[in-house]
Amino acid sequence: RWKDCMATIEPEKCYDVYATEPSSPVRNWALFSGVSEYFRQGLVGVDSSEFIELQVASQLQWLDENGMYMDNPDSDVNQPVQYDVVPRGLFSILLFAGYRGRYYEEVDAVLKKAGLLTLNMQSVSGEFAFGGRSNQFLHNEAWLLMIFEYEARRYQDLGDTLLAGRFRAAADRAMANLEYWLAKNPISHIKNRFPIDTKFGCEFYAYFDKYMITVASFLYEADRFCDDSIEVGEFDESPMVWSTSRHFHKTFMRAGGYSLEFDTNADPYYDASGLGRIHKKGAPSAICLSMPFAKEPHYEIPGYENKSSFSIAPAVKDERGGWIFGTDSDTEYRILKSKTDGEKAEISFECTFGSGDVVEFSCTLQESAVLLSASSDSCKEVAVTLPIFAFDGESHAEISAIDGKVLVKNDGFACEYKSENISDLKTEYANRNGIYKGYIASGNGKVCVQIRIYPL
Repeated sequence: RWKDCMATIEPEKCYDVYATEPSSPVRNWALFSGVSEYFRQGLVGVDSSEFIELQVASQLQWLDENGMYMDNPDSDVNQPVQYDVVPRGLFSILLFAGYRGRYYEEVDAVLKKAGLLTLNMQSVSGEFAFGGRSNQFLHNEAWLLMIFEYEARRYQDLGDTLLAGRFRAAADRAMANLEYWLAKNPISHIKNRFPIDTKFGCEFYAYFDKYMITVASFLYEADRFCDDSIEVGEFDESPMVWSTSRHFHKTFMRAGGYSLEFDTNADPYYDASGLGRIHKKGAPSAICLSMPFAKEPHYEIPGYENKSSFSIAPAVKDERGGWIFGTDSDTEYRILKSKTDGEKAEISFECTFGSGDVVEFSCTLQESAVLLSASSDSCKEVAVTLPIFAFDGESHAEISAIDGKVLVKNDGFACEYKSENISDLKTEYANRNGIYKGYIASGNGKVCVQIRIYPL
């Protein structure tokens, strides 16, 4: 019947619904239609296999070398990470429902490869990575939970109980994060406490009713995948440094109960280059940083206007004595070296500013603290920019700054920043999670910053 439909409807009007050839430019929605049709054919007793195979084939071309799905049709880079896990989740649903068509083995191999890498993208707080549109909503973790439960079954069937248990532990941590937010009153669909009618942190289409139904739908699928006979193992907190392909341009670190996420080529409408996340096991995610700040975000921040893009990033002085931030779109990041050693993880980036200045931006991650440094042979003065959490829409953090230390207290935890010279930029920045104050730590030729998160 779909062929008859195609004969009567102009092709350009169908591109948002399904693919018309294996190399079709349609993304994401074609897979939705293919998976939906797989279920429909069983319910009404028709053979839609030709249509389903076409939709699946059209989607396999959008996978990068890691098996991650590239949803953005307008750019080779700036691929949104949430729209990587959505198509992979749809592939999982399709295979779980019994699909064994001509692309089964290829799809299964993709899910297996990318599933393992997804473990690296989950923070110690249970949250999925930041990056691009539809981020920081509760359905992020619900979809993540579904993928982890599916992969736990895979490894249990293969007899690999260690990996099966590890995926179940990751699922448990994602669920714990969800439960933390679902216990809030009033409930919200996004990780902030602003009234939902303000749509703070939300795209124009991201309204409460729609996205809470999305959470419920994804949790239903996760429940279908879940096998409670699989023992929950240990969450992997071993030291790790891992980078995505250039299409997603993210680098993840983990050690000492901390997890970090860098963006080296940020989408300027959603994120900022630099270090955009520092999470500590057990601590509220936003007390340090969960995501960076776009100058002109494609989501609502009513009552606020970001003066620039912002994150934890290096900075240099311009000819007039003002600061140039390493979040500017013309700053290029290149990994110089990375390693894990014992209980530590280390990485350093070469940051080339549009001005031509070059700074080495380094990070050492260990149990006691996150240690950052920015250094340059050519710049007289360098700095590291520091977003300081202030307000989540409901509660104000207690902030004190004295003698080279800024201390933030909120929700039973403290985040402490230490450096020889920290100053207040007298600027506020808003992201999906709330309001942060801009600070900067500076030094002659080199600056070091220590960040610690701990319970009060």
